[in-house]
Amino acid sequence: MGRSYWCTVTVICFLVLLLGGIVAHVRLWRAPTRGEDVYYGWVEGQRLQKGENPYARVLTGNLRDNDKYATYFPVFYYGAYLTIVAGLDNYEDWIAFWRVIFLLTNLGIAGVLCYLPFRRKIWPLALFGPAFWLFNRWTLHVTRIAQIDFLAILPLIISVALFSRRRYLSLLLLSLSIGVKQIALFLIPLYLIWIWRETGQNKLKHTLIASALIASIPVLTSLPFLMWNPEALVISVIFDALRNPADHFDVASFDATIGWIGLLAKAPMIALMLLVFALTWQRRIGQWLASLLVMAVFVDFSSVLFRQYFVWEAPFIPLVALDILSGDVFRTWSMPPKNDHT
Repeated sequence: MGRSYWCTVTVICFLVLLLGGIVAHVRLWRAPTRGEDVYYGWVEGQRLQKGENPYARVLTGNLRDNDKYATYFPVFYYGAYLTIVAGLDNYEDWIAFWRVIFLLTNLGIAGVLCYLPFRRKIWPLALFGPAFWLFNRWTLHVTRIAQIDFLAILPLIISVALFSRRRYLSLLLLSLSIGVKQIALFLIPLYLIWIWRETGQNKLKHTLIASALIASIPVLTSLPFLMWNPEALVISVIFDALRNPADHFDVASFDATIGWIGLLAKAPMIALMLLVFALTWQRRIGQWLASLLVMAVFVDFSSVLFRQYFVWEAPFIPLVALDILSGDVFRTWSMPPKNDHT
C-alpha cells in the first residue's frame, strides 16, 4: 500500500472526525449561556449601541473583585456590537449566530492540527491531533458555555506555523489573537527572541518592527476607547493581573496559597516563563515546545484558573509530537523567511 492509499484513507478518516465533531459540538448548543462570559459580551455590545463605554464600569469597583467587567481588548466587543446593529438584538438569535462562528473556528483548529502532520506524511498524527482537539473535555466545555477562546486560538496556532515562511502575516495573526483575548500576550517574548536570534543584520530594527506589528490590532482597535476614557481601558485590560485569586476547581495557585495578591502574585509564573525564554534564547527548544511550556506555566501558575484556560494547552500537545517525529523539537527554524521577512 503506497503513499496515495494512506493519503486517501487519512483524508476520509479526517472528514469522518469532522462530521463526528460537528454532531458532538452542535448537541451542546442546547446548554444555557446566560450568565456566562459570552452573555456579557452581548451586554457590552448593547452598551456600545447605546453610546456607553463598556470599560467604564471597572472604575466603580475595588480592582480586586470581578463584577463581569469588560476585560478583553475590544475586537470581540466590536463584533458583538456589529451583529446587534445588523439585527441580532435578541440574545437567543445573537448567540445562535456566534455559536456557528465558534464552531467554524473550532473546526479550523482541527484542520490545522490535521494539515501540519499531513503535509509531512505522518498519517496517524494527522488523525490524532484533530481527534484529541475536538473530543477532549475542555474543548467540549468551551463549546458548551460558548466562550470566545476558539476565535483567539485559531489565529495563534496559524501564526506559529507560519512564522518561518510568512513573517508579517504571522505577526499580524498573533496581534489578532491578542486583540480577541489577550492570553497569547505571554508568547510575545518568544516571537521577539526568535526574530532577534534569526536575524542577521539590523536586529533591533527588525525586532521593533515586529513589536509594532504585534501591537497593531490591539492598539488600533483600542484608540477610540483610549480617547474616550484611557484610565478605564487600561485598568480593565490589566484587571486580571490585579484581581483576587479565583478558580473553578477549589485548587489554589502557589501565590494564593502563600497569600500573595496583585502584581506580586504573578512572580512565580513570570519566573518560570523566564526560564522557558532562556531555553528559547539558547536554541534548546523548538517553537511548538516553547509555546506549550509557556501555556502550561500560565494554566498551572495563574492566580485565576477557569475551565476554558485548558484549551490553550491542548493544540500544542500534538504539535510538539509533530516536532518530535520530525526531529525539530530541540531546534528553532534557522532558515530566513522566503518572502515578507522583517
